[in-house]
Amino acid sequence: MQTDNLKQGFFGIGIQNGKTPENLGVLWRSAQNMGASFIFTIGNRYAKQACDTHKAVGAMPYFHYETFGDFYRHLPKGAMLVGVELDDKAEPLETFIHPRRCVYLLGAEDHGLSSEAIEKAHHLVKFKSTLSLNVSVAGSIVMYDRSTKTEFST
Repeated sequence: MQTDNLKQGFFGIGIQNGKTPENLGVLWRSAQNMGASFIFTIGNRYAKQACDTHKAVGAMPYFHYETFGDFYRHLPKGAMLVGVELDDKAEPLETFIHPRRCVYLLGAEDHGLSSEAIEKAHHLVKFKSTLSLNVSVAGSIVMYDRSTKTEFST
């Protein structure tokens, strides 16, 4: 008999070139509360410490990658990369069917995702927002959307 976790697969979430430690801390707390399997960062722009009052880093695996290429080479087998980006090619989050096994990647508010990340993403998603949102808010919205939908793509 499968458990709910096996039926749902897994997901990880992280930030490329995050700007502030506060954003990381808030995203990590949300990830812990929303059932993420792991968290990660790409690049060294952010401060090494984060405002993580729930100690999510101690509660789930945390990975750091120096470059996008390093991160991409280490995607979990069978996982789809879902970039969160205001882009003309992005699918609306409201109708997006989340992959059963995926990794969500967010960019910093001031730069977004790198062109390489946008090109390599299996899916790009966006949601109704005139302007860019705080990265931890955007990530929390994506994770909440995943948690409310019962259908997953393969």
